[in-house]
Amino acid sequence: MLRGYRVLDLTDEKGLLCGAILGDMGADVIKVERPGGDPCRSLGSFYHDVPHPEQSLFWFAYNTNKRGITLSLETADGRELFKKLARTADIVIESYRPGYLDGLGLGYEELRGVNPRLVLTSITAFGQTGPYKDLLAYDLQAQAMSGVVSMCGWPGEAPLAWSGFQAYLQASVHAAVGTTTALYHREVNGESQHVDVSIRDAALWLTAPTPWAIRWRELGVDAERLGARVRFFGPAQRNIFPCKDGFINWRVWVGQLGRGMGHLIEWMEEEGLAGDLKEAGDWTRMDVTQITQEQIEHWESIFAAFFVKHTKRELQERAARSNGILFPVSTMADALDNPQLEAREYFVEVEHPEIDATLKYPGAPFRSSQAPDHVKRRAPFIGEHNEEIYVGELGLTREDLLVLKQGHII
Repeated sequence: MLRGYRVLDLTDEKGLLCGAILGDMGADVIKVERPGGDPCRSLGSFYHDVPHPEQSLFWFAYNTNKRGITLSLETADGRELFKKLARTADIVIESYRPGYLDGLGLGYEELRGVNPRLVLTSITAFGQTGPYKDLLAYDLQAQAMSGVVSMCGWPGEAPLAWSGFQAYLQASVHAAVGTTTALYHREVNGESQHVDVSIRDAALWLTAPTPWAIRWRELGVDAERLGARVRFFGPAQRNIFPCKDGFINWRVWVGQLGRGMGHLIEWMEEEGLAGDLKEAGDWTRMDVTQITQEQIEHWESIFAAFFVKHTKRELQERAARSNGILFPVSTMADALDNPQLEAREYFVEVEHPEIDATLKYPGAPFRSSQAPDHVKRRAPFIGEHNEEIYVGELGLTREDLLVLKQGHII
């Protein structure tokens, strides 16, 4: 899809996934690191729990399908070398604080002067404009500022953040969308663009189009923290239940979604665990707004006592046969050994000769008639492609390379 396009990746953990996505789509992505290696190489976990800049699993995960070079933008020679690279590129993605590249003479206007067709994508905490643009913030602060955190947790207790760099990952996905859109615009109109991605805005996007945001804007009603329950309308319903070997995701389904309830209750009757559920009536004709909280919790207690007698697989398979909606809460082991993902060839094996291992990576999460390139290249070593790119593609000599290395420019 993007074969023939070149991307210069100047991002840190805030935007590494963006470059990886573009690489998965076939672009030639060059990860530019500072001499000695990117600080993200210190982020764990590590292969076999051995801390080493060439064995960071975080680095492995978000730098597949990239070549790697080292270059100091803090030096005049380094900046001139970057401009030479920019002349050969279609896209630059960066995640420095607003104004940093401008201060180096490598901002959008300067780069556009070097390459009028260049698309620059900037990923920052609050974007390039507004009163917060210069504030320092990380993933957790972006989550908190977006309103997402206020919706997570248990009633009456402090809010909970999502695990992992969820705001960064959302921003990277939006950056990839914005970048490819700007690239298409360039191909149609010949105009370069500066794509401005705010991590906080990307996290807010998860709540802004939702009923909770609309309720607040129109009614002044804030989102609830409901723990393991969910409320769309009517009573707050439990949607996580323990079972014999873990947990399942399910709730009391009524109306059009209640088609599988009768079969489930028949199975419960066979085992003498249906309680008074048969007396409830036709689940497909119920209106959830007419069900009380007390009634829903009574039914949930009966179902809960049944679920703990059976495994995730038993419950899912029986539900599937009756068109019911019930799925396991997968552990990582479950996710890695899933027949659906295997059938779609989702995971891709990548050779890592430096650690004498073959690791599995997620492939593209979508399919098309002209499929994108899958993961083929492991993450680069520090400066692995310096000679290939500087000498083979920019025309420098090996002697030039030695001088640049001695001067700590690469």
